Amino acid sequence: MANVKVSKDVNHASGNDELLQLVSFKIGEEEFGVDILKVQEINRMVEITSVPNTPLHVEGIINLRGKVIPVIDLRTRFGIPKRDHDKNTRIIVVELGGRIIGFVVDAVSEVLRIPKSVTEPPPPVVAGIEADYITAVGKLEDRMLILLDLEKVLGQE
Repeated sequence: MANVKVSKDVNHASGNDELLQLVSFKIGEEEFGVDILKVQEINRMVEITSVPNTPLHVEGIINLRGKVIPVIDLRTRFGIPKRDHDKNTRIIVVELGGRIIGFVVDAVSEVLRIPKSVTEPPPPVVAGIEADYITAVGKLEDRMLILLDLEKVLGQE
């Protein structure tokens, strides 16, 4: 995982508190996290081939070592205005239900290990992103981390 800072444990867990291992990334000003066990790899941007008649949030497909993989733009999926890709833009490749899918994010931050006790369910009204996509909100010392359910992000695919 190129250029990803590996973090130590955040907010020390008590002896019996389950640790969540997450890959954190940014979309706009918000920071998100996904279960590290779902992440296969993190790649720099490559050329994405457009596919006609796909939903707006499907940016296209890429060839990853001989496999054709669909790529979803999380900005578009979450209704955040598109922006040009830059040197920090990454494609997070995940496996969901036997399918390999790429997600375009603005930047990958770090690998985190946080105690489950510092997370709580999302508030009933979550501005900007459909609450269905969010499994929890992590309250870290200096920031909030939105934990995503990638299967639900792909729900209508």
